[in-house]
Formats: sequence, C-alpha cells, structure tokens
Amino acid sequence: MTTPAIGRPVRTSLGASAAWPLSFAIIFGSFCTGAELEQNSFAGARAAMVTDQIARRGVSDPRVLAAMREVPRHQFVPPADQAHAYDDSPLPIGHGQTISQPYIVALMTEIVRPRASDRALEIGTGSGYQSAVLSRLVGNVDTIEIVESLAREADRRLKDLGYANVTVRAGDGYAGWPERGPFDIIIVTAAPDHVPQPLVEQLARGGRMVIPVGSPYEGQELRLIEKDDSGQVRTRQVAPVRFVPLTRGRGN
Repeated sequence: MTTPAIGRPVRTSLGASAAWPLSFAIIFGSFCTGAELEQNSFAGARAAMVTDQIARRGVSDPRVLAAMREVPRHQFVPPADQAHAYDDSPLPIGHGQTISQPYIVALMTEIVRPRASDRALEIGTGSGYQSAVLSRLVGNVDTIEIVESLAREADRRLKDLGYANVTVRAGDGYAGWPERGPFDIIIVTAAPDHVPQPLVEQLARGGRMVIPVGSPYEGQELRLIEKDDSGQVRTRQVAPVRFVPLTRGRGN
C-alpha cells in the first residue's frame, strides 16, 4: 500500500516571494488542457506505482522498471476503471478475464530475464498490457487470446498505441504457436492445471517460461521453467498466486 506523505505546516508572508509561485501555477495551468492535466496525473500515479508497489517489493531490473513506468496501464482497462488503473490489484476487463496486478506483471517479466534479441510468446493476451510491457524489452512478441473479441480489441489497442512489434492471434493458447517458435521467452497469464507440453517443446534451448499452475480452488503456484543448452528442463517454484483458469478450445 502507498503510505501518504505527512506534510508540515509552512509559514509564509503574503509578499511577492509567496505570490510568485501561486501566480506561476495559475499561468502554467492556463496553458494546460484538461487532457494534458489528466495525463500528467496518470504519469504521477504510474511513477508512484513503480516506486511503491514494484521496486519496494524487490523487482530491481532497471529495464523492467523503465517499461512499467512507460506503458500507460490506464489505456488497457475499461474507461470506468481508469481511476484505479495504478492501484495494487487486478481489474476486470470483461468476459470473466482480468488485467493482472502491476507487481505480478513486473515480477513475471523480470524472472524471464528479457533480452533485446529475444522472441517472446504470451498466452492470454487479455487487454494487451503484458504484451506492451514485454514489447519494450524484446525483439518480437507473439500473443494468443482465446476470446476473439478481446483479441480484436487488444490488437487494435496495441496498434493505436504504437506497439508495432506485437502480433496478436485469436486461438487456443494451450497448443502455443509452433510455426512462430521456438521462443526464448514464454509468459502464460492464465493458470492450467498442468504445464502444457506443447509450450515446453516450443521453448528454445536457453529459454525461460513463467506460468501459474493449479486450481483456483486448491491453490496455484507461479513456476519458472528453464531449458538449458542441452535441452534439459528444470522447474523452480516462485510464489503462490491466483490467476483465472486457462480456457481451452472446444473439444480440447
């Protein structure tokens, strides 16, 4: 939680030295449109989110922190929830899906150790926020969303906001995207009850996958899966989490 700043009373005279900042503020404000003031407010909330919710809880990769400061999370939530876009919580985006808590997005991004040359796959596009963050850190992002209307909306949103290195596909993410692989990074943003073998197979040697696994009723854990240069796979438990279930296509 963000701790409110505690201010001290300041005594000032009503002379020119006290009036100048007030006058400056009034003049400066007259040059700012309502939209600009709103964007400045969002930028301040985004900076506080990174400082208070993310860096303070141990995420330290400077590139990840910079991406979280840059990507406008309020553009990836429904208009009615924009005032809460930088809160320390997930938010609904429709169709029973959510945009993940900012800290979880940052944590998952950091532990896969993104590099500028990496090719990444995301399973569960949602509103496109995780894709946007990842796109600032890797070469290309391919992302799959099973809810077709969410996929269309995310594709439009990402294009409108200038994330040109992201490709969105509507489909069943369990099978991955074999014709686009192998992938250096795979990020799964919904929880299956087991690790999908097609995703393990599409992970490149030296690749990293982060995935929540388990039932929302019996508990889930975030896992980091790494494939070494010889093709051997090792798994590490990271933290208990709670994600929406990974939805499969009909007949699967």
